[in-house]
Amino acid sequence: MTHMQPLLIELGTEELPVKALPGLAQAFFDGVIAALDKRGVAIERGDAKPLYSPRRLAVLLPGVAMEQPAQSSEVLGPYLNIALDADGQPTKALQGFAAKAGVAWTQLEKTTDGKGERFVHRAVTAGALTIDLLPAVLADALAGMPIPKPMRWGDHAYGFARPLHWLVMLLGGTVVTAEALGIHAGRHSRGHRFHAPGDISLSQPQDYVQAMRSACVLVDPDERRARIVAEVERAATAVGGHARISEDNLAQVNCLNEWPVAVACAFERAFLDVPQEALIETMEVNQKFFPVLDGEGRLTEHFIGIANIDSKDPSEIRKGYERVIRPRFADAKFFFDEDLKQGLEAMGAGLATVTYQAKLGNMQEKVGRVAALAEAIAAQVNADPAAAKRAALLAKNDLQSRMVNEFPELQGIAGRYYAQRAGESAEVALAIDEAYRPRFAADDIAASQLGKVLAISERLDTLAGGFAAGLKPTGNKDPFALRRNALGLARTVVESGYDIDIKSMIGSALDQVFQAKLWTSLDAVAKAANEAEKKGVAVEQHQSAEGIGGGTPGRIEELYAFILDRLRGYYADRGVPATHFNAVAELKPASLYDFDRRLAAIGSFAQLPEAAALAAANKRIGNILKKADIAIPAMEDAALLREPAELALAEAVEAAYADTGQALAQGDYVTVLTRLALLRTPVDAFFDAVMVNAEDPTIRANRLALLQRLAQRLGSVAAIELLSA
Repeated sequence: MTHMQPLLIELGTEELPVKALPGLAQAFFDGVIAALDKRGVAIERGDAKPLYSPRRLAVLLPGVAMEQPAQSSEVLGPYLNIALDADGQPTKALQGFAAKAGVAWTQLEKTTDGKGERFVHRAVTAGALTIDLLPAVLADALAGMPIPKPMRWGDHAYGFARPLHWLVMLLGGTVVTAEALGIHAGRHSRGHRFHAPGDISLSQPQDYVQAMRSACVLVDPDERRARIVAEVERAATAVGGHARISEDNLAQVNCLNEWPVAVACAFERAFLDVPQEALIETMEVNQKFFPVLDGEGRLTEHFIGIANIDSKDPSEIRKGYERVIRPRFADAKFFFDEDLKQGLEAMGAGLATVTYQAKLGNMQEKVGRVAALAEAIAAQVNADPAAAKRAALLAKNDLQSRMVNEFPELQGIAGRYYAQRAGESAEVALAIDEAYRPRFAADDIAASQLGKVLAISERLDTLAGGFAAGLKPTGNKDPFALRRNALGLARTVVESGYDIDIKSMIGSALDQVFQAKLWTSLDAVAKAANEAEKKGVAVEQHQSAEGIGGGTPGRIEELYAFILDRLRGYYADRGVPATHFNAVAELKPASLYDFDRRLAAIGSFAQLPEAAALAAANKRIGNILKKADIAIPAMEDAALLREPAELALAEAVEAAYADTGQALAQGDYVTVLTRLALLRTPVDAFFDAVMVNAEDPTIRANRLALLQRLAQRLGSVAAIELLSA
């Protein structure tokens, strides 16, 4: 077995970009592994992972082979008829080949291919020493790192994410002779800037993590992360609360510190009058602090900062943290107080001056359209139409507030607070906030009834307006976030269990948009009218046919298909096979909730042993019906049924219709498909014993009618033929 030694490579830098740090570390780690693999150097990875801190990127592998495996080579030479003369002596071609290989021609071997026998030189050479390959391994890893804007320093031509100050490369206990970015490799790392500023000599790679820990540097990001959480929770408990630790904030703090130490801080309680979301946003996003909440999840006046030093005088650090946060909080309180003086309803007047989109008018016009949609949808889902309209009319007013101008991410949240202070009902205030949910991919949909209604209405108008204005996404471009809006709409409808006709609602949304704005230029309308008159078509009819009026079937289907495409990814993420989705999508159910129920039923049906055979049979039936060259009656004539198998199938189909009619009407699709699975035996028997395309056209049409009726019921839940391979 090849002898193994541990390998350590550490790049010591100035502080690396916080958000890019984990990616840089992973890229460096992957690059070293790939470069070793490329050279055939065996590796024992064990539980190795990227090691990093703000000032270093490191790769520590438990075992690396000390040399490459032996390298075999085979070089083909000339064919015998070219290599040897009539006397069997080597020609110049063979002599040249042997000389190039560095051997006598008699030492060459022979091989045969499709063209005949030829000379070949085979050789086995010892693999290169890994220590000699490591400089190139490092160069490859550095060259492959994703650094879009490398920093350059001094008068060097090369660049990196940040200037390089030291380089450690150890294979076992041996220093690798290498250079990178002007720095020669050695065995000396550096500890914490203040606690251990001197060089740290490393004897062996396996000493690295502990040696750095002793120098107040936690190079293992998981260890550092765990320490931050423990420190923050300890400090929060000490002040009588519990810390809010968001994943994003924790990840960034983890990339800012080498030796994290928690410092408990506080601010004036008067600031708690400000919406806590604004204060939390300031603490987490601007300062990377951890808010402290009480037992009911309300913000307290405490927060936790993480220092990259174990200070002898923590009070000074505390004062600094409290000093930097106070001006931001004071601004937020000023904005909030001034907004309260104006009032939420008064803010709405300014929406008329805010352009929503050049072709879609101003924000006030959008609010009016959303309110009308909300009122209509509320009536369909047993919500209060008047409350839905009221919430919609107020939902965008906070866009004119000072608070949202300073904290755009508080849209809706600020409106909820202002609505509460203005005496609006709790349901209306909450809906103003929830209209924006889901705010991001992993977010939940709105929880309240009115919130769901507003979320659907808002997205319907955005989608209808976006498509009408020609803003349909192309490639990676989606300036109106229509994909995100479509998914949010679909999720809200499906997860709320709202059995509403989404196509009808799309039509209403499009009609409203087109009533407000004329999308075809006046010249184009006049030209279209003239062309219509020449053909003898009334202008009004022409406009309706061409869709100038708004929600035409073509536009509705286009937007419906766009929404379904977003649902495709939604269900794929939940493990639903594409064939199942396509089978339901083929029927284009107007209700997305109904779509979801059909999809669940298909998932159950696909597990039945009869499913594959029935899917194949329905596919076969479809092909037969497509090729039919005669008119097919709507119903088979029992008097024309002759064969026992077709009589049995007709009886089975009739029974299936009787047994599934009520379940189908009630949307009990699992029951429908489970019952239809019993048709497998009579269907198989029919195709085994009956000639569908009988010579007698009357008998043929009757059998086609039977199959057509069978296919209609088999396809009543989904196009099950698409389940067939």
